[in-house]
Amino acid sequence: MSDFPAALVTGASRGIGRAIALELARLGYAVVVNYAASAEAAKATVEEIESQGGRALACQGDVSRGEDRARLIERTLAEFGRLDVLVNNAGITSPGRLDILDATEENWEQVFGANLKGPFFLSQLAARRMLELIAGGKTPGGKIINISSISAYAVSSNRADYCLSKAAVRMLTLLWAERLAKEQIQVFEVCPGVIATDMTAPVKAKYDSLLAAGLAPMGRWGQAEDVARAVAALVQDYFPYSTGDCFNVDGGFHIRRL
Repeated sequence: MSDFPAALVTGASRGIGRAIALELARLGYAVVVNYAASAEAAKATVEEIESQGGRALACQGDVSRGEDRARLIERTLAEFGRLDVLVNNAGITSPGRLDILDATEENWEQVFGANLKGPFFLSQLAARRMLELIAGGKTPGGKIINISSISAYAVSSNRADYCLSKAAVRMLTLLWAERLAKEQIQVFEVCPGVIATDMTAPVKAKYDSLLAAGLAPMGRWGQAEDVARAVAALVQDYFPYSTGDCFNVDGGFHIRRL
């Protein structure tokens, strides 16, 4: 068994994924930093991890493509000899933010490919290899963590494809959690709220106003590090008798108020 547990984090070159990769490295994980197009940002993430004494590898791959998903798993195993944690973080927002009356099949397929098909089939590949590693005594267990969004239940009619894809991540989590519950593999969902990232930067003024008006009880933007700390708690086995749970990182947005 390798001395370093290994984690694959998709979409880890920037934003939430980058923060998760850095946090896992701080906890002693060797990290595969997946990216789709941002090679320089991924390289910078790897360099930061290595500068702090950690181990990391940048690996290009579009999670919506089967051959890329397979390559991500194989590179992880070839480099680190094991796979303990998969974080399905990669995702895209709705192209053009079209009104639901103008939504297109092309955008639908693009968004669902990245946000749902990718995580589902990458989880399938990862789970199969985790089971082999567990059976061979090369890893004690595994964790699959899916990063969703409050858009799973908070309607934005100009991002129907994004909202629907994230809503499906809830069921994806439950399906894999149930199937793997007796196999020493836990599956969780982390549901971020309004987080300051590249994705939310174009609508910063809108959310500044909404947060000031009380959108979330805690009244501030979330940071990528807030999400990373939730992932850290999960991988450190603070919840040994749990699986399929959704952990909200949203400043209390999910609380219904009168």
